[in-house]
Amino acid sequence: MKKILFTLLATCFAISMMAVDLPKQGFGFQIGWAQPILRLNSPSAAYPKDSLVNTVRLHGFKVGVVYDASYVAGFGSSMGINYTFGAQSGGWQSSSVISTYPRTRQLITYHEVEVFIDWQYKFEVAKETYLMLYTGPTIQCGLGMNMRIDEQTQDAITGKINTQIEKYRYSSYTTDIQNESLKRINVTWGIGAGFQYKRYFLRGGYDFGLINPHKYADFTNERHTRGRLDQWAIKIGMYLWYED
Repeated sequence: MKKILFTLLATCFAISMMAVDLPKQGFGFQIGWAQPILRLNSPSAAYPKDSLVNTVRLHGFKVGVVYDASYVAGFGSSMGINYTFGAQSGGWQSSSVISTYPRTRQLITYHEVEVFIDWQYKFEVAKETYLMLYTGPTIQCGLGMNMRIDEQTQDAITGKINTQIEKYRYSSYTTDIQNESLKRINVTWGIGAGFQYKRYFLRGGYDFGLINPHKYADFTNERHTRGRLDQWAIKIGMYLWYED
């Protein structure tokens, strides 16, 4: 499966590079909101899905460069490189219903770089004004996903509050967080729509994870799950150089 995906991506890149001598092309940058979604799914119908599914939504931003080219009429491609940051910060939670302390909170941060190749079609609705639809693959490389857990306790005699901080790291080689691991490489397929006026554009879409980079094993309950890494994104951008 992985060989097929990488062959497809290489083909997409080769086709896209055929546009370098075409008159309609541009190069610019984009920035916007991103929501990486880490999903855990049940591998077997024998277990109730509600008891296994765990979805972590990270909120952050995306920034990168983009190259746009047209082949014929409104059909063309867009490709580039992005950096994505996501984070989730939880509130303080107490394990007891009768006492505030001890209580904990967690912060998850995620960093990745990605290479994307989209096929697109632009509909010209007015002079230098376009609506567009696009779809294509993305290779994501995770630079790091970390979890920080803060725990507060209160001294029964003095009433002083003490805070202890523990840091964990998701890794393909260690199982720091309850036997969880997150592989660095992820492949997604995205669909989206956008708007362009002269040199300025707006794009938004959703990327579906095609492989399972996230694995979790709960040996106590003999449950093993596999998960996807999806992503929402809305980007605005400008072409620094554009030939029409």
